[in-house]
Amino acid sequence: MGAFVIGQMQIHNRDWMAEYFDKIPDVVAAHGGRFLVRGGNPSSLEGVGALPDAAFILQFPDRASAETFWASDAFQTLAALRRTGSELNAILVDALP
Repeated sequence: MGAFVIGQMQIHNRDWMAEYFDKIPDVVAAHGGRFLVRGGNPSSLEGVGALPDAAFILQFPDRASAETFWASDAFQTLAALRRTGSELNAILVDALP
């Protein structure tokens, strides 16, 4: 069964972005994943919480692939870079059968 990583990001500075966004697609692909949404233009449909500056959805063939991606040294190195200028909320969910 497929799995999705869904994230919302608040960006505090953009110093990290060029390197991160240059490298992240290859790291995602190396684990069988692909971007369905990247960045976007978030707008509110319902709710009162603050909108993120950016959002993403990653699709993986299964939960194990998504978890392996997230724990990988390559991703964690990029995540440390990303954390220098942003905050991320991310969740992992299973696809419908």
